[in-house]
Amino acid sequence: MKQRFLIEQLTIYNPFDEQERFKHRQMLIFLSKNSKGFQRKHLPGHVTASAWVLDSSKSKVLMTHHVKLEKWLQLGGHADGQNDMLSVAFREAMEESGLISIEPLHENIFDVDVHMIPEQKNFPAHFHYDVRFLFHADETEPFHISNESYNLQWISLEDISRFNDEDSIIRLITKSEQMNLMQFLDS
Repeated sequence: MKQRFLIEQLTIYNPFDEQERFKHRQMLIFLSKNSKGFQRKHLPGHVTASAWVLDSSKSKVLMTHHVKLEKWLQLGGHADGQNDMLSVAFREAMEESGLISIEPLHENIFDVDVHMIPEQKNFPAHFHYDVRFLFHADETEPFHISNESYNLQWISLEDISRFNDEDSIIRLITKSEQMNLMQFLDS
């Protein structure tokens, strides 16, 4: 059962708020019923992984202006059969940015989201069951813009909502700000 590893990770994950708790439950139900959910061609949805990449000061995030979706998002992509979502997020972040300084800040899940992807040329509308991890990278390292992006940009946490104000992005910002506050209070 390929999805067992992710189900175990999700079982110990504590969602941030009621909205994320609902997405978390949706993802667990999806995984329990779909053994092929790690395949991109699996419809009505499949598992994806994202990298929320912070700079060294933890005040900026590397965002991509996504070509197909026409919006600013965190780096990430399809599992393509893999069940180790941290590895998928890491692979996708490196492929989409060209940065070699990217490293996970933690191995645990940072966020989960379920969202609808609109119909594309050869694909009907479908769900992405997105598992998100926290990374950091050297913001002075030059990045490479892949063919999946119009642009990449380090955007301050306080400005991200001007680029994308979707609930799941706002939740990622809030978590990052709270994490920074906790680190400040611990020092």
